[in-house]
Amino acid sequence: MKVNLFVSKDLEEPYAEIHTDALTDNIQKAMVLLENEDEYEEEGIGDNSILAVKKGQDIVLLDFEDIFMIRVEEKQTKVYTEDKDYLVKKPLYQIEENLDSDFVRVSKATIVNLRKIKRVAPSLRGMMFIELKNGLKDNISRKYLSGFKEALDL
Repeated sequence: MKVNLFVSKDLEEPYAEIHTDALTDNIQKAMVLLENEDEYEEEGIGDNSILAVKKGQDIVLLDFEDIFMIRVEEKQTKVYTEDKDYLVKKPLYQIEENLDSDFVRVSKATIVNLRKIKRVAPSLRGMMFIELKNGLKDNISRKYLSGFKEALDL
């Protein structure tokens, strides 16, 4: 899906137009999000509970609760859910700024959702090994270990 954004200070009220040949679930989600922007801001939802990602040509809006891991691989930022992976154009540090307290950085290249952790175990050279409920695995580096333990109240 092609997306165009036009920013104009001359508008009295922002508006969005969607041109499509079919009404998909993702387009419906985007419409609900855009139509209820004021309600989401009042409830503290809005940008702070969803992440826009890409799967092929589609743009998908993921709820934070569906995200297991966000990791940089081969210079691309990938977002993993239970059984799918998506691409996002933003660098990891920008995504991290908008995530809630359920997410913690475990290495220079990886952020995990604490609610999706299956187990944590000792690994090599003072690092810890982490396994998520969907089978994804990674290491918690020494640099981020204290922050990880603090997030878990250990």
